[in-house]
Amino acid sequence: MRGADAQPGKLFSYVNMEDRIPESHPLRSIRKLTDDALDALSGDFDELYSRTGRPGIAPEKLLRALLLQAFFSIRSERQLMEQLNYNLLFRWFVGLDVDDPVWDATVFTKNRDRLLRGDVSARFLSELVRLPAVKSLLSQEHFSVDGTRISAWASVKGFQPKSSAGESDGGDDAGGGGGDAGGGNAERDFHGERWSNETHESTTDPDARLYRKSRKHEAKLSYLGHALMENRSGLVVDGLATRATGTAERDAAEVMLMRRADVERKVTLGADKGYDAKEFVATCKTWNVEPHVAQNKSNRRSNIPDEVAESEGCKASQVVRKRVEEVFGWVKTVGVMAKTRHRGLKKVDWQFTLALAAYNLARMPKLLAPPS
Repeated sequence: MRGADAQPGKLFSYVNMEDRIPESHPLRSIRKLTDDALDALSGDFDELYSRTGRPGIAPEKLLRALLLQAFFSIRSERQLMEQLNYNLLFRWFVGLDVDDPVWDATVFTKNRDRLLRGDVSARFLSELVRLPAVKSLLSQEHFSVDGTRISAWASVKGFQPKSSAGESDGGDDAGGGGGDAGGGNAERDFHGERWSNETHESTTDPDARLYRKSRKHEAKLSYLGHALMENRSGLVVDGLATRATGTAERDAAEVMLMRRADVERKVTLGADKGYDAKEFVATCKTWNVEPHVAQNKSNRRSNIPDEVAESEGCKASQVVRKRVEEVFGWVKTVGVMAKTRHRGLKKVDWQFTLALAAYNLARMPKLLAPPS
């Protein structure tokens, strides 16, 4: 017998959120790991907020919501709030009850500066990899490092000559000021103009730098994202974003190595031939790091001895280091970081580091699952 297409009116509904989420759902284990890492940051949150005044939205809930944005490739915080309004799974993960109102999207704008001051995303990634369940998955001796280009939220039309005062010259001739045709998006003739980061800068995002991956690629306003990966499970143990320069990848690798420095334990570091530089190899040896770097012999002498490059350990590192591209692939496609949604190095670094933490969390359910 066919059922009636009844349209219910207003009802009282008693919904147990826990009963609506399947026990096998991967977000259950992700939520447990997230809460454990956030608990370790409770003291840091206390220092960021005043002890008087009206209570605001808990930073733990804001961070859980931003993790959902990375997991489900949600393009903007407004769309995130729209889905949080009707998605029970999202409400459960963030920590909202069924009847709790969602926030305005500007909540993230107002709170981001506070979380930036506390360097919360970097601390969250650090606490995540320190959890006992996660630490057991990590290699403590073998690592890989690499960098990737991230498109800046700025157009090359705004890449204009600097004035003598050190600020961009926003005249009409530069194409950014509102000519009669096209307004702020007026046509700009680049013919015969020589661009350089020394003489030009973006009026939209001054921290962005003109950068190209190789001579085969066009130059774009960009940042660089960097990740330090351990080689056992392919999880990220450190990361940061920097301005796009020719030495940024090696400089960032040195910073991440210094953060994890343990001169008592010798470790290996796999990297591509872009890291084959005399200064970088010397720095690695200072930190008791064996550089398993691909040799760069393009019209030059490599800084990596042949006996090291031909060793079995270096060959293994060169195979595993390519898994860093899986990290960048996920962060750019699923984590919507191919083009940054924010302007300024601090915000880009914050967003990129949180996306790396989301990548780790997305892989945890399978890594921690008991063998079947």
